[in-house]
Order: sequence, then structure tokens, then C-alpha cells
Amino acid sequence: DTIFQMIGGLKASMGYCGTRTISELRENAQFIKITSATVQENHPHNVIITKEAPNYKLMSR
Repeated sequence: DTIFQMIGGLKASMGYCGTRTISELRENAQFIKITSATVQENHPHNVIITKEAPNYKLMSR
């Protein structure tokens, strides 16, 4: 399950960067620091969640 999640993240990253190979990803990728405030601000506002997703939780909960 962990490897499956890591592969999914790698594929998503490659898609965001527009790369087809891991070598291209290494050459073209840029790391940007994301703070906890950014994560909270990007979470949908004024939405009533009936059941929180198991892989996506707010820090304040």
C-alpha cells in the first residue's frame, strides 16, 4: 500500500512537471516550500464534510 501511494505521487509529480521520465523530472523539477498556513488556506472553505478522507486531514483536527 505504501509503495502504491509513492508511485502515485511520483506519477502525479511527473504530470505536474510535464516530464515523461524520471531523468527529465530530476532535471526540470523545482521544490517549493509549503507552510502549514498554505495547506489550511488551500482547504475548501464553508464545506460540510460528512466523513473526512483517511489520507487528508487538517492539522487543527
